[in-house]
Amino acid sequence: MLRRTGLIGTLLALLTVLLWTPATPVSADSGCRVWAPGASAAAERAVAAACEQVGKGVWYTWGGGHGPGPGATYGQVDPSDPASEHDPERLGFDCSGFVRHAYAQATGSDPLDGVASAQYYTHRAAARFTAAQGLAPLLPGDLLVWGTPRDLHHIALYLGAGRMAEARQSGTRLMVSEVTEARLSNGYHGAVRVDTGPVTGHVFQTWGAGVWTKDRPSAAAARVYAFPGPTTVRVECQKHAEPVTSDGYTNDAWSYLPDYQAWMTNIYVRGAAWLENVPTCR
Repeated sequence: MLRRTGLIGTLLALLTVLLWTPATPVSADSGCRVWAPGASAAAERAVAAACEQVGKGVWYTWGGGHGPGPGATYGQVDPSDPASEHDPERLGFDCSGFVRHAYAQATGSDPLDGVASAQYYTHRAAARFTAAQGLAPLLPGDLLVWGTPRDLHHIALYLGAGRMAEARQSGTRLMVSEVTEARLSNGYHGAVRVDTGPVTGHVFQTWGAGVWTKDRPSAAAARVYAFPGPTTVRVECQKHAEPVTSDGYTNDAWSYLPDYQAWMTNIYVRGAAWLENVPTCR
């Protein structure tokens, strides 16, 4: 009788374990999915592509994901971060390489090639959101950025419901993080929604390196963002303002770039001194 009772107790204990233990272990990537409705099909595919990499346990690597085409690459040592010493041995992504890969998989092209600043200021923006707006207007697939207009240093993919997928820092793997108040108050700049359809508007190429945009059409105005090299930009309108002489050219025409909310002398916009088919700013 005692042996039978012990057997029954053991069976009951095993049954309890089976009933209360999940069929699969709860892992760090279990929350990586679309958490809210309303996103475009392409944005949902970007989330799925990002979550696939999270699920594989891919490493953060400094400079990772910035090869000739999208995809994981071996990283580099970040001189400012001792934790990056093993990044050259690890196949992975940094924050912008991760976002680049997600949208490349979603679209079959490479719409977000570049670092975090270039991705935020993309000419493919469908909508932009300020830090003051918080998370309320965001949809899965939107890109959250941290930093200043002159130095946006981190970017992540929003999942909805206050969660994001990110390549955060050396020594860690791709992860899902809560977008906490602490994160939002620590340099959060805003977000951008990517338009993966045909590019609309007046699209031009810039030339030169380290060319600054300004908050007014004046060489003395405050700097907003410097193009590291030739960049595709949308021009909303142009106007005659302060004459500028640079690189052997003089021009008083300035273009307004809506994606940067800034001005740029037409000297550095490829095309005529006064851009064809671009309206005059009112």
